[in-house]
Amino acid sequence: PDGVQRVEILGGSYFFNPSHVVVKVNVPVEMKVKMEPGVIPHDIVLKAPDAGIDVSAELGSDPQVLRFTPTKTGKFPFYCDKKLLFFESHREKGMEGMLEVRE
Repeated sequence: PDGVQRVEILGGSYFFNPSHVVVKVNVPVEMKVKMEPGVIPHDIVLKAPDAGIDVSAELGSDPQVLRFTPTKTGKFPFYCDKKLLFFESHREKGMEGMLEVRE
């Protein structure tokens, strides 16, 4: 009713739920992100500056709200960019999702 698209994403042991999010172009988005309880640190990165999207946040048990307005349609990956030395990154382990912006 207030013209804002609201999305909730839960991050956990190498996953995002949901991993595929669909929003409308030129409509503000509030993405509430949080992490399931655990000791492994995670974050969320969603960078598509040419589409008006450039957000990142450390994930914690307290929800954070990321706000942006997508200005162009397309598919834009979001992911955790954490990595321990000599190990696969969290993104390589499957902690990745897709934001799809439609008309």
